[in-house]
Amino acid sequence: MRASVGDRLIVHGRTVGRPEHTAEIVEVRGVDGEPPYVVRFPDGRTSLVFPGPDSEVRPG
Repeated sequence: MRASVGDRLIVHGRTVGRPEHTAEIVEVRGVDGEPPYVVRFPDGRTSLVFPGPDSEVRPG
């Protein structure tokens, strides 16, 4: 998984009925776009994320 600042991180719900979470990548701490990422959620929270297999990166 590779990302750039401004891309979107989408975390899909793991069970039926659980919503997706979307966050903007504001900092890439790994080498060559690799995780971990600092992301900002729509409510303004920021978090350091190590995305799992239920995640995808979409261009910003």
